[in-house]
Amino acid sequence: MQELVTYIVEQLVDDKSAVNIVSEEVDGVETLTIHVAEGDIGKVIGKQGKIAMAIRTLAKAVGARVGKRFNIEIADD
Repeated sequence: MQELVTYIVEQLVDDKSAVNIVSEEVDGVETLTIHVAEGDIGKVIGKQGKIAMAIRTLAKAVGARVGKRFNIEIADD
């Protein structure tokens, strides 16, 4: 899942070298935190959060297929 999210995010941003996905699993839920350059955060979130919502929907679909729960967060640091 981490590779899929990394691929999607790298296609959206200008600074591909700043993309960093941190994975952390707690109680069977894997949380993927997306870190990008400050100028690229808006591109990952999208207008009214539509791109972020699409990434979360994709993670939910993949999770249902593999029997696992995924949570996608976008870091604003």
